[in-house]
Amino acid sequence: MLKVDFKRELKNLYAAPAKDFTIADVPPMHYLMIDGLGDPNTSQSYKDAIEALYAASYTIKFSSKNGLGRDYTVPPLEGLWWADDMTSFTRGEKSAWRWTMMIMRPDWITPPMIESAIATLQAKKALPALSLLRDERLDEGRSVQIMHIGSYADEAPVLARLHHEFMPKHGLTFNGKHHEIYLSDARKTAPEKLKTVLRQPVKPVAASHN
Repeated sequence: MLKVDFKRELKNLYAAPAKDFTIADVPPMHYLMIDGLGDPNTSQSYKDAIEALYAASYTIKFSSKNGLGRDYTVPPLEGLWWADDMTSFTRGEKSAWRWTMMIMRPDWITPPMIESAIATLQAKKALPALSLLRDERLDEGRSVQIMHIGSYADEAPVLARLHHEFMPKHGLTFNGKHHEIYLSDARKTAPEKLKTVLRQPVKPVAASHN
């Protein structure tokens, strides 16, 4: 049975260069998502969301393999991040951060398969965040991205360059939420070796009319 690895199939989205920012045209993709608020290092709701997302993703994967004969590697964890006051986001005031944690799922997975997976999990174990899980299409389109190698805490200077240098220089402005793709397992990888794709959907700055 052929096993699809989306990191390989969509290499331009998951293997961004680390030397400089690049432009990527991101196609519409489907995700299992859970929303939340608070410091990811201390928030129980964040831990609950991650547990529910992985449990659902693997249940769906095995359903696809056994029921459809289509196997795939579960894609990496991803996250959208923002704050009501974006200065608190760039200052690192994590208690005010809002997030959507998510895992991409193949296009051939149907809503009934997702509903069945959730029902199966609910019958087997207590997952507090499972009831918050939803399936949603994300259409980011033109985006700027870079591979960040290092601690999550060291992303701020990279984002500052993106926001205040690269985007203004190229006549771009924000067109969506800050997006991170976690290619490393933080439980098993030294902070200085973590690999994270940092992505920002963009659009041209509207021309001013005098």
